[in-house]
Amino acid sequence: MEWIYIKDMKKHIGEKVEFRGWLWNKRVSGKIGFLQLRDGTGFVQGVVEKSTLGEEKYKEVKKLKMESSLIVRGTVVEDQRSPVGFELHIDEVEIVHNPSEDYPISKKEHGIDFLMEHRHLWLRSRRQFHILKVRHEIIKAIREFYNNEGFVLIDTPIFTGSIGESAGNTFEIDYFDYGKVYLAQTGQLYLEAAAMALGKVYNLGPTFRAEKSKTRRHLIEFWMNEAEVAYYTHEDNMRLQENLVSYVVKKVLENASENLVALGRDISKLEKIEAPFPRITYTEAIKLLNKKGSDIQWGEDLGADDETLISEEFDKPVIIEKYPKSVKAFYMQPDPENPDVVLCDDMIAPEGYGEIIGASERIWQEDVLIERLKENNLPVEEYQWYLDLRKFGSVPHSGFGLGIERTVAWICGLKHIREAIPFARTLYRVYP
Repeated sequence: MEWIYIKDMKKHIGEKVEFRGWLWNKRVSGKIGFLQLRDGTGFVQGVVEKSTLGEEKYKEVKKLKMESSLIVRGTVVEDQRSPVGFELHIDEVEIVHNPSEDYPISKKEHGIDFLMEHRHLWLRSRRQFHILKVRHEIIKAIREFYNNEGFVLIDTPIFTGSIGESAGNTFEIDYFDYGKVYLAQTGQLYLEAAAMALGKVYNLGPTFRAEKSKTRRHLIEFWMNEAEVAYYTHEDNMRLQENLVSYVVKKVLENASENLVALGRDISKLEKIEAPFPRITYTEAIKLLNKKGSDIQWGEDLGADDETLISEEFDKPVIIEKYPKSVKAFYMQPDPENPDVVLCDDMIAPEGYGEIIGASERIWQEDVLIERLKENNLPVEEYQWYLDLRKFGSVPHSGFGLGIERTVAWICGLKHIREAIPFARTLYRVYP
C-alpha cells in the first residue's frame, strides 16, 4: 500500500492508500467517528467505524488527544460535501504517539500573547498553514523571476563593518580583536560590488533593525530580497520592481489561490495587480496628503498613516519617487534636474499595507559619494572598499530591497506582520 500525501489523494480516488500525519481534531461517538487529519500538505477528514476497526482499537481511537501522530490506511472516497472533494475511509489505525497531556492550543480562543508564546505549536493550525504556504510560493516566485531574467544569486554577509542606513538602528557586536561590527541592515553595498562583476545580481536573506517600534508593520529580524543591476537607470529600476511584483502576485494566484481563499482573502483585488503601476513624485504626494487634510510639510518623511492615505487612491501598488535628499540614505544619486531630491522610489502596497519596496539609483561618482558620507557623519575609511567601486570602472547602477514579510502580509491580507514569518522577532519577543 502506497504512502500518499493529502495533496495527491485526489489522484487516488477509489484506491487504498497509507496516510502518515497528525490528528488535529476529532468527533468520535457511538459506532462512527470523524478524524480531522493533517500531514503538512493539507487537511482531510478520515472516517472510522467500530465494525471495521474492532472494539479495542476503536476505544483507543476515542482516547486520542489532539496532535496525536498516526499512520492510517484506508480508501480515498470522493465526497462533494468535503472542502477538498474527498475523504478517507479508514480500515487501520497505527498510533505512533498519543500525548499524555492535552494540547495547549485547543479549539477555544486564545489571546495573541499566548499564541506567540506557543508559536512552535501555533504553526500547526489551519490559518498559519495557509499563510506559510503563501510565503513559500512568494519566495519561490521571486527566485523564479530572477532566474528567468538572468540574475545571479549572491549571498551577502550578515556581519558587516559598513552601515547601509542610519547608525541609530543597528545591533553592535564585539568581533574578537577587530572591534565593533554590526548585524546587517541590508546587503545592498555588497550587491553593488557583485553587480560590477556579474551585471545583474540579487540576494535573499535575513536583515536586522534595532528600531524600538511596536507597529503592526515592523519586525526586528526580517527577510529581504535585494537586487542590483549595472548600467540601470532610475527608470529601469522602477520597471524591474513593477515586473517583479506583478510576477510574484501572478504566480501566487496560480499556485496558492486556495490558500488565499481559505484565509478569507479577496483575490479579485490581487487579480488587478499588473504592471505598469501608477507613479507620483514625493512633491505630488505631499500635495495629495495636504488635500486630504494632512498637515505634513515638504521635507518631512512619509509615515505609515501618510502611506495609507495615499494608497487609498489606487487599486494597485503606487510608486512614489524623488524624495528629498535630507530624508534618504547617503548612497542615493541626486536628481540632475533638482539636487535637493534623489533618484529614489518607494513602492506602497494598496489597501493600507505600506511600503514594500525601497529603491534608488546609486551614486557612482567617487567625489560625490565622499561628500555624502561626510554629510552623514560616516567614517570614510570604513567605506574604502565601497569607494573602490567608484575608482575602478564605475558605472551608473540601481537597485532595491523588497520586504518579504510586508509582501506576505499584503498578499495574504494579514492585520499584523508577526504572522508573516515563522518565528517573529519583535521588540519584546525572542521566544520561542
